[in-house]
Amino acid sequence: MFAVVTPDTIHLPPGAVVRLLGSWQDYQALSEQLGDRSSPRIKYRDGEILLMASLPEHGRKVSVIADVVKVLLDHLEREYEAFTPITMELPQESGIEPDYCFYIENWQAIAGKNRINWGRVSASQTLLTR
Repeated sequence: MFAVVTPDTIHLPPGAVVRLLGSWQDYQALSEQLGDRSSPRIKYRDGEILLMASLPEHGRKVSVIADVVKVLLDHLEREYEAFTPITMELPQESGIEPDYCFYIENWQAIAGKNRINWGRVSASQTLLTR
C-alpha cells in the first residue's frame, strides 16, 4: 500500500511516516483539514511537518504505559486529569499530538475543559506519552 498526500486526500498505510517542508501556517491549515480524526498524526517542528500512521502495537503499548501511570498516581493518592488524544500547539514553535496526556500539578486548571489555551495553561506541567 502506498502513501497518498494530495490537497484533498491524505491516506497513509500503517507505520508510514511522511516528511513535508512547511511553515507554521501550513501546519495549522493541514491540522484544520484533518480535524478530529485520529490518523494520520501530525507534528510540526521548525520548517517541517510530519504525518504519521501508527501501527496497532503502538496503541497497545501506549495503553499499558497510561495504565501504569494511572495506577501509580492512584497509589500516591494524587489528583490528575488524563486525556487522549489532544493537539498541543505552541505557536510558531511546535505542534504535537501526544498519545496520552496527564495533567498532574494544577489539574484544576484544565478540569472539564474541551479546549486548552496553552498560552494560559502551562504545557511544562503535562506528562506526555508517545
